Amino acid sequence: MENPPHDHLIAERVTELEIKSSYAEDLLDQLNMTIYRQQQQIDRLILEVTQLREQSRNTMQEGAVRSPRDELPPHY
Repeated sequence: MENPPHDHLIAERVTELEIKSSYAEDLLDQLNMTIYRQQQQIDRLILEVTQLREQSRNTMQEGAVRSPRDELPPHY
């Protein structure tokens, strides 16, 4: 004795779960791509900060002559 209405309900639930799983996979892929892009940006920013620090150290070590204009307060 089969119970067709019961089988139909199970099939519907399985289909709904498959759809939800598909959306979850898509969301996971999107989040992974976002994390990947953010890590690339973080890596670029770290490199830039490192370069700026090195540039600042070199400038201070060289005792670079600064223009008096660089010393003016911002309101001039």
